[in-house]
Amino acid sequence: MSTTESVDGVKRVKLAAQVYIYGYPLVYNLHEIDGFANNVASLSFFAPYNQFGYARELLGPETEFVSPNNDTLYVLAACDVRQGPLVLHVPDTAGRYYVLQFVDAWTNNFAYIGRRATGTSEGEFLLAADDWAGETPAWMRLVSAPTGIFMIVGRVQVDGEGDLPAVHALQDQFALTPLNVRDGGPIPAAPGAPEPDPRVRDDLQWWERLRGALVSFPPSEADARFVEMAARFGATAAASPYVDPDPALAEALTAGAAAGQQKIEELMQGAGQEAINGWNSAMHGFDYNLDHLGLGTLDRPEWKIQDRAEAYATRAAAARGGLWGNHGYEATYAMAWTDADGHSLDGAHNRYELRLSPPPPVDAFWSLTMYDASKFYLVPNAIDRYSIGDRTAGLVSDDDGSVTIYIQRDPPEEDKRSNWLPTPDGRFRPLMRMYQPRAQILNGQYILPAITKAR
Repeated sequence: MSTTESVDGVKRVKLAAQVYIYGYPLVYNLHEIDGFANNVASLSFFAPYNQFGYARELLGPETEFVSPNNDTLYVLAACDVRQGPLVLHVPDTAGRYYVLQFVDAWTNNFAYIGRRATGTSEGEFLLAADDWAGETPAWMRLVSAPTGIFMIVGRVQVDGEGDLPAVHALQDQFALTPLNVRDGGPIPAAPGAPEPDPRVRDDLQWWERLRGALVSFPPSEADARFVEMAARFGATAAASPYVDPDPALAEALTAGAAAGQQKIEELMQGAGQEAINGWNSAMHGFDYNLDHLGLGTLDRPEWKIQDRAEAYATRAAAARGGLWGNHGYEATYAMAWTDADGHSLDGAHNRYELRLSPPPPVDAFWSLTMYDASKFYLVPNAIDRYSIGDRTAGLVSDDDGSVTIYIQRDPPEEDKRSNWLPTPDGRFRPLMRMYQPRAQILNGQYILPAITKAR
């Protein structure tokens, strides 16, 4: 092989890695959406397309899903409006926090309904594809979806086990009805995500899924540069070029996918991002939607990553580390990888403390959830406590209002157990969630303190 051919090959792999990073959220998200609708996803509940599925218990370590919360009961729906709109009914939650977050096929948050965005009164909304040309009933608000398939990620506040029956009653009142059915017609089809060509070999299946998704859910015209890059590798072709690929193409695709995945892992762990007191804030980690900001979103420059390459790298990292996360103004997330000394958090060798003085200023609630450091799953423990926060029964505050959380594998002293968050026997990654954060959080005045080793 000549030097020129070698250099060209290196460039080709780098370009394939860029395409992989660009397309990763689309492929991963459609896999999860379609899996939820067909009961093959990692969640413990499901529902067919255009119906709500409900988590009746707070999620635990049996749920093999990236960074699930342990604060709310989920109300989820995989939606396909390519055959017609859906009517969404929401109940009166009497001030209780809830949010319905609308996530398109590309993982862009394009609308919100709930306490912050639209209030907690009963209401109806019309969910339609953005090219739908019908007339919205006067009493409904229109939510236009930029892709024909999208996910509704609903969360309803739960204040302990005793609150579950009340939340169950509210969950049952969230409902989706096809507009066609409401008007007396038949239930329209919901074809779901495109199926990959089964003749494509395993190591190229990801690229085949990207091709099908790009054809079915093309991005904004502003993404023309990225689509052109994908086209160089056959990812926009009507028929699959991966069934019997050129060996050089196959080599570039597999190497590019590996390189792209490695870069996503680095980005997801905050490489190049300055941590404050060991915390990496994800406040702006979901600001990659630049083109379709609808009901309940804030279409403002401070909530957009203007550079598209940076936006889409951020989008890939967000999908890997926290799929279906909210914009920072709905809920702010912060994750810690290290303690006050800059050392990795490790439950096998250390005990830790987090003194919140004061606790996070929020209009809804805050919580700290424990995850392992590899897959970001909830961690099994002897007391079945996976998160701790301002609604934790028995949580003890100091006289000045501060709260100290004891983060360790084994139980602390008896008088500290009410504030104990168990860790795994190894490395871990806690995540702080602050729902409806106040201005002090959003403008950076409130700073989370470092996690310190216990004396």
